[in-house]
Amino acid sequence: MFSIFDSQMMLRAIELAERGIYTTAPNPNVGCVITQGDDIIGEGFHFRAGEPHAEVHALRAAGGNTKNATAYVTLEPCSHYGRTPPCADALINAGVSRVVCTMVDPNPKVAGRGIQRLRDAGIQVDVGLMQTQAEALNPGFIKVMKTGLPYVQLKLAASIDGRTALANGQSKWITGAEARADVQRFRAQTGAILSTSQTVIDDNPSLNVRWAQLPEDVQCEYDQTRLRQPVRVILDTTGKVSSDAGLFSLEGNVVVLTANKDLGYIHENVEVILVPKAQHGLDLNAALRLLASKGINHIWVETGATLAGGLLAAELVDELIVYQAPKLMGADSRALVNLTGLTSMNNVPTFELTDVCQIGNDVRLRMQKQ
Repeated sequence: MFSIFDSQMMLRAIELAERGIYTTAPNPNVGCVITQGDDIIGEGFHFRAGEPHAEVHALRAAGGNTKNATAYVTLEPCSHYGRTPPCADALINAGVSRVVCTMVDPNPKVAGRGIQRLRDAGIQVDVGLMQTQAEALNPGFIKVMKTGLPYVQLKLAASIDGRTALANGQSKWITGAEARADVQRFRAQTGAILSTSQTVIDDNPSLNVRWAQLPEDVQCEYDQTRLRQPVRVILDTTGKVSSDAGLFSLEGNVVVLTANKDLGYIHENVEVILVPKAQHGLDLNAALRLLASKGINHIWVETGATLAGGLLAAELVDELIVYQAPKLMGADSRALVNLTGLTSMNNVPTFELTDVCQIGNDVRLRMQKQ
């Protein structure tokens, strides 16, 4: 069904979609290429929610030369009116004769309706080219639409003996500057950075994206004014975090999830939301579903061993990202995660190693939940 040329054009559309990874949330990353014969006549990608979608940018770039053209799109063209008009209608009105898309949109508002609208207009629609690569562009968007839960990346940093801090609490810095810059890259791609009240009290973290620490390739492609700050989410069961914590004074929004109905803050950028309690704190499943309902599809977790263990035990972690430093910190140092009560290897959380690379003097391991 698909030619070598089709694959080349879709690969280009995927490359375009990747250019929105720091800006499009909560919308999916989408790229589009329009061809006339063997020539590309228009390209585009979705940059930010509320702004034109990839198909519209590509049609504009084509300059009206779209009669009987082919459009390659990394996601089914939308069929509903949201903050922008339906892209399926734009393609129909442009007179294209064929649309190739990687996958059906998992959003129930679309879910095949865009494809059907195109076919009803007499346009040939071919679906399924490079679907795996396209799914990798939007793991959070896809997971939320299918399950109601966000995609969760748990970041951990440890010595080679699996320790995160000395017995006296010192932990700065286990990893080097290059690894910390790499963390900034990941932070910038997410919808929220999640931590706990204990981490805020112990470390007074900023939990934001720091432009000066981003890798140079990111700085070159996205100037400082275009990057967005992820929402900072703090799990604070009883309300221990003080109003003078440093993160409240920084740019960007903060969400505090708590079971304390009397908790409040004077800061305009802070939203307090009640979450049901569980045996050892807040109900983590309920907390994540609540965040997904607020348009947060992708969460980056930086926290201590207790929440890390809780998320792993509840099977809420989709990806582990572990930075391992060539250091030994000793048996009395603090453990990577608190996981207790495991009595069978069948119950051990297991991940598939997907990538290993050296970052400065450290090693980064990426693992997907099996």
